[in-house]
Amino acid sequence: MRIGFHAPLPPARSGVADYAAALLALLRRRGEVLVNSRRAADVELYHLGNNQLHRPIYFRALERPGLVVLHDALLHHFFLGSLDEAAYIDEFVYNYGEWGGELAHGLWRNRARSAQDPRYFRYRMLRRIAERSLGVVTHNPAATAAVREHAPGARVFEIPHLFQPPRLPAPYAVIRLRAGLGLPGGAVLFGVFGHLRESKRLPSILRAIERLRGAGKNVSLLLAGAFASSDLERAVAPWLRRPAVVATGYAPERAFWAYASAVDVCINLRYPSAGESSGIAIRLMGIGKPAILTAGDETARFPEAACVRIDAGVAEQAMLEEAMAWLVGSAWARADIGRLAASHIAAEHDAGRCADLYWDALRVCAGARGVRPSA
Repeated sequence: MRIGFHAPLPPARSGVADYAAALLALLRRRGEVLVNSRRAADVELYHLGNNQLHRPIYFRALERPGLVVLHDALLHHFFLGSLDEAAYIDEFVYNYGEWGGELAHGLWRNRARSAQDPRYFRYRMLRRIAERSLGVVTHNPAATAAVREHAPGARVFEIPHLFQPPRLPAPYAVIRLRAGLGLPGGAVLFGVFGHLRESKRLPSILRAIERLRGAGKNVSLLLAGAFASSDLERAVAPWLRRPAVVATGYAPERAFWAYASAVDVCINLRYPSAGESSGIAIRLMGIGKPAILTAGDETARFPEAACVRIDAGVAEQAMLEEAMAWLVGSAWARADIGRLAASHIAAEHDAGRCADLYWDALRVCAGARGVRPSA
């Protein structure tokens, strides 16, 4: 079976690019794959995210329908960046009906707020791609429900976000790295990874670190990623100058795994949510790190004891501080949660298993086109 594979790839600074590169290598073991090519294939595989890296891929997916991977179950911000006002309003109305025209005007006028206003996350604008495609891959129940809401007749394949065990640095290198960060001895190091945007809830996390230190807890925070929002960077700048906080900027792959090995706990809050399954959370859990996550259908497949869930909304700050204090005080809890997390990821998110599920979905979609693939 010949696959047309369409995705951003490294060196693009994108979690989708890293994911796509890993999946590409696995699919090439199973059949012929044409990468970002316009040559004919038995079936096309398109990777879509909620940003402009995916613009040519999105329009190609409409032109020649295939199997679409929704890395974000949300395309609203993609349309804000790729369409003019009239086309954006038309797309909104296509998704939600004529009643939405006036709302769309208001959303367009206030689009500067789109990174944190929940309305831009509530209206996911998935109808056209979901209806047009031969199949849609999602990674969690929240994303599946969003596709079904927009296109009840869509063929949906829920495939876990894949994980490949990395080569981790030696323990002595991790000790040296922590010392180089200037951390106090014995500090419990929390880490936030990836693009730093409003939905990562940095002010809540930084307040929690400050209050824990005020209560005499030996804690530090590592921010391993570049700011995606200059407004957010300015807002948290005073915290970044404090000795308990280390900001590294963008971390390429090797540095990412070094920092991941060095932290004691990963914090991966997401609100408002784009319906995504966090590749960062899965990577950190996969190497046995306990993770604090926002509760919701996006994280519903994780066993209860394999992570720590925090409610979004008014309870977030208090729950976060309580969870962090508990993990600081219990090395046993950190180890046990991390062990259960690694076991779950190894069983359910194994890269080879996920690649097999993709191959099966591609065969179904090829059949829907009337193609009878030989393998």
